[in-house]
Amino acid sequence: GQRWRAGAVIHPARGHRAQGHNHAALVSASQQSNSPATSSTLCCCRAPWRPGCRAPKPWHYLVSDMIDVALRCHRYFARPHMSAFHLSWLAFFAAFVSTFAPAALLPVIRDNIDLTKTDLGNAGIAAVCGAIAARVAMGNFVDTYGPRFGIGLCIGLTAPAVYLIALCSNAAGFIISRLFIGFSLATFVACQFWCTSMFNTKVVGTANALAAGWGNMGCGFTHFLMPLVFDGIKASGTPAFLAWRWAFFVPASFQVLLTICTMALAQDLPDGNYAALKKSGAMQHGSAWGTWKAAVTNYRTWVMMLTYGYCFGVELTVDNVLPQYMYDNFQLDLHIAGLLAAIFGMMNLFSRPSGGYISDYVARKWGMRGRLYALFIIQMLGGLFCMLLGLTHTNLGATMAILVIFSIFCQQSCGLSFGVVPFVSKRSTGLVSGFVGSGGNVGGAVTQALFFTYLPLATYNGFLWMGVMTMGVTMLYLAMYFPMWGGCFAKAKEGVSEEDYYLAEWTPEERAQVGGWCLLYHLF
Repeated sequence: GQRWRAGAVIHPARGHRAQGHNHAALVSASQQSNSPATSSTLCCCRAPWRPGCRAPKPWHYLVSDMIDVALRCHRYFARPHMSAFHLSWLAFFAAFVSTFAPAALLPVIRDNIDLTKTDLGNAGIAAVCGAIAARVAMGNFVDTYGPRFGIGLCIGLTAPAVYLIALCSNAAGFIISRLFIGFSLATFVACQFWCTSMFNTKVVGTANALAAGWGNMGCGFTHFLMPLVFDGIKASGTPAFLAWRWAFFVPASFQVLLTICTMALAQDLPDGNYAALKKSGAMQHGSAWGTWKAAVTNYRTWVMMLTYGYCFGVELTVDNVLPQYMYDNFQLDLHIAGLLAAIFGMMNLFSRPSGGYISDYVARKWGMRGRLYALFIIQMLGGLFCMLLGLTHTNLGATMAILVIFSIFCQQSCGLSFGVVPFVSKRSTGLVSGFVGSGGNVGGAVTQALFFTYLPLATYNGFLWMGVMTMGVTMLYLAMYFPMWGGCFAKAKEGVSEEDYYLAEWTPEERAQVGGWCLLYHLF
């Protein structure tokens, strides 16, 4: 019944440890042989000391336990699949932490550099607008150079902007800094492309939703982290007007660390990196124009882009305005307001992943039509509870209860969206992800500008009308139709297969040139 430690063999005569590698063989030998000689050659750190074994010291137990944990965890971080998964969500997490770190300290920054309501609104718009073009560009970039370089460049090149926000002394500098930091949200496209490339279509919805959901959780985490960092620095004797500036060195340094890890520890695809595969001739691409044409001429790209603006875009807007809303509307102190606002973002720990799981689950039963129905219903519920959030502004308890339910539906609809996106196009997966991801930022910018910046509305009325707009745009899902699978109101077209749909993205000349690689790599 004893658990033998792997690789620990004691020579009975010399009393020293030789290294072995076959744990199973050692355990089998110990169980099958009754001879004292065999027993004395095996050492278990938890077993009583035996003749021929060196007596274990206390630190041996700790080392053995650490090795056990490392071996068990190895499969959760093994290359290439799991290392890509973890680095992709961590990079997106870092981008969210940096982008919304200013929002977490907004009451302090506002008073220090004299920002008006319009300045705050423009800064929030700039933060999400920065990634609109960047996400489209990132889609094309990862299709050409791979997701590893996409993530490394995105979070590596935006880290200086996070450091430099500490030098802001006026509204213009603050708005420009948030604009450039917002470029880091383009990491989302590389994150989703990487997971789509690494995981089977049966679980791609869950994988995408887990990576994106845990990354989005960075927003809730930053609302919790930044006030703590600020308070800690201030407690050391640093004045408040300097403490908030030093606090930004934490997310900036985290981005630098992740850039190094991504480039050093991961690879683009299960069978290698883009550069090596292209050099060996194992990977080829058709024309760049063909990739763009496959994305922009597919109406499903535009439907998903618009509707994603009213699940993820709504989430971005709430992330921007919620800490200040809690601080001003309920007269809370900065730390408590940050903690309550963090709940919305931290729900991504399970809410967005559960959306991806729901998408995969209903697809196993009802195919693509199940994915579309689930997405439509849950996003409509998200819009409804957004409206209710605006109607409960006089009661903190009711606001928090509605906020939790609203966050679940809003974030689940994000996960459900990227259970559909990978099936829109195989030739231009990255570009379609880029367009849809940029649609989320467009929606965030539009709702921030309309309901929380330029129209003379109270913040709670902004939530109400944002919910109405969400429900209206969600109706577009009813127009989605895949000829080989069907849509919400129409069945599949007879005689049309998945290969017919996806090969239509390639010209006959390209099919002949790319040949079997197109079928193997793009379709499967």
